[in-house]
Amino acid sequence: MQGVWRELAGLVLPVACAGCGRPRTELCGRCRRALGRDGRGARRVWPRPVPPGLPGVWAGAPYADEVRAVLLAHKERGALRLAGPLGWVLAGAVRGLWHGVEPLLLVPVPSARRSVAGRGHDPVRRIALAAAREMRRPGAAAAAAAGTGVGEGAGAPPEEPGARPGVHVLPSLRQLRPVADQAGLSGPERRSNLAGALGVRRGAERLLSGQPVVLVDDLVTTGATLAEAARAVTAAGGRVIGAAVVAAPTSSFGTGRRPRTDGPGTAGGGHDTVGGGYGTVHGRYGTPAGRSGIAEARPGTADRRTRSTRK
Repeated sequence: MQGVWRELAGLVLPVACAGCGRPRTELCGRCRRALGRDGRGARRVWPRPVPPGLPGVWAGAPYADEVRAVLLAHKERGALRLAGPLGWVLAGAVRGLWHGVEPLLLVPVPSARRSVAGRGHDPVRRIALAAAREMRRPGAAAAAAAGTGVGEGAGAPPEEPGARPGVHVLPSLRQLRPVADQAGLSGPERRSNLAGALGVRRGAERLLSGQPVVLVDDLVTTGATLAEAARAVTAAGGRVIGAAVVAAPTSSFGTGRRPRTDGPGTAGGGHDTVGGGYGTVHGRYGTPAGRSGIAEARPGTADRRTRSTRK
């Protein structure tokens, strides 16, 4: 209900760019270009150090300035129409991992029910759905196969006749136990905090079994949450080919040289990509999520919303 009132308010109240405050536009051209890295598009990112078990990660833009403002406006202030441009950015990151030759599942990283209730919406799932719509547009698979990014200013359009039904969102992860607030924790402390905290919802194993999966999130920092999510999905039989996020710290967009792995094991996955994780500075965790239904992601069907109270 909060989301409905926010949408109505956006129709009658003065609008300003979420990135820079420019009047009479929800997202100006300059800030939209910042989301697309001025046409350079998504690239792989690296945390420092790389945590064990982390899949390859691609990010759309550095988490700074206008990009940070836009993400926070969507996530914390309920600027729901920004899900389209953010989904466009996330789609570009997913294309760094997926070549469009087989169906793909996007699995959002979950949050606590308290966070979802407080915000009135599930921001990562909303962005994931927008990204899936973008990638099902005619020509999206060809763009993925060619390794090209999304076009500037595209947004996430409504479903179109003839859209390719190859990418679907499956909200299959849930919290198994409460975890501490991760703000201020080091990388090793975050991994210890999250170890065994995520699992797959009942009934989702059959949908994940053997299927290519890209984990999706809005932000990546240390890699701890994405590594835990990859562990949970892999244990359930899913084939994690990587992770995609809207943004990552500027330092993650480094030289392309692989940093050291923190602890035993190796990081990797996807198509020669390695990446980062998520810092919970925006209150992702705190209470365990309850059980809810699963949106079955079958080729040829649209993404279905569930009665989930995950995030």
